Amino acid sequence: MNESLLKEKARAIRLLCVESSARTNSSHLGCSLSMADLMAYLYFEKMDQTTDSFILSKGHAAIGLYATLYERGIINQNEFESYHSDGSQLLAHPNHYVNGVDVSTGSLGHGPAIAAGLAWGKSISKQTGTVYCLLGDGECQEGTVWEALIFISRGLFNNLVLIIDANNYQGFSDSSDSLFAQQKLLGMLKGTGLDVREVDGHNFSEIHRSLSDPLAKPRILFARTTKGKGVSYMENRFEWHYKSPNPEQLAQALEELK
Repeated sequence: MNESLLKEKARAIRLLCVESSARTNSSHLGCSLSMADLMAYLYFEKMDQTTDSFILSKGHAAIGLYATLYERGIINQNEFESYHSDGSQLLAHPNHYVNGVDVSTGSLGHGPAIAAGLAWGKSISKQTGTVYCLLGDGECQEGTVWEALIFISRGLFNNLVLIIDANNYQGFSDSSDSLFAQQKLLGMLKGTGLDVREVDGHNFSEIHRSLSDPLAKPRILFARTTKGKGVSYMENRFEWHYKSPNPEQLAQALEELK
C-alpha cells in the first residue's frame, strides 16, 4: 500500500468537492469530505475496475463519487465541471448514465439490497469480483437496510463489503448518537453474525488491515469518520451537511487543504 499516494488522492478529492460546491452553490459537502479517505482507498488501492462494483447508497454525497471518478480518470474534466448544470448527466444524486456509476441512488436505505442482489448474482453465475457499498450511519435507521442484512446474513454469498461512513451526524438534526447511540447500532450489526470490523475511517493502515484478508462471509466496515474532514470550520458541524462556502470560506478551505 502506498500511503503517501492515498493521502494525496484523498486531499485531491476533498479539493475537488470544495471547489465544486462553491462553484455550483449545491452539494452535500460535509458528508462527501468525511468519506474521501475511504473512496481514495477503494479506487486507488483496493478495487479492480474490471470485476468489482461500487454502490454509493448515501447518494446525496454524489459529488464525492464524481470527484473520485474524475481523479481516477474515469470521467473527464469537462464532464466533472458540468456537475449540477443544465443538460449534465452529473446530477445531485448518482446517475447510472455516468461512466463508472453502476447504480442510480438517492432514496436512502436501498444500496445494501441492490448490492446484495449484485453480489448474489455474481456468485450464482460464478463471476469474480466483490461488490462494495458505502452507506451512512444515519441511513442505518432505514428499515430496508435491516431487511437487506437479514438476507445477506443467510450465507448465500461472501463477495460483499458494506462500509458505513460513521461520521456521527445526519441531515440537519444533530449527532447520530443523540438519536440512536452508535454503540447500540454497532451491537446490532454484530448481532447479524456477519464479519463486522470497527476502524478509523481516516487511517489508511487500519482500513487496509480490515479489507486486505479474504472474505469468508460478507463484511461490514464500521468506519468512524469526521463530518467535514479536512476543513477546520466544517468539521463536526451539522450545518455543513448541505451548505456551500462563500468566497472567504472557500479561500480558507483551499489554504487548509493545499
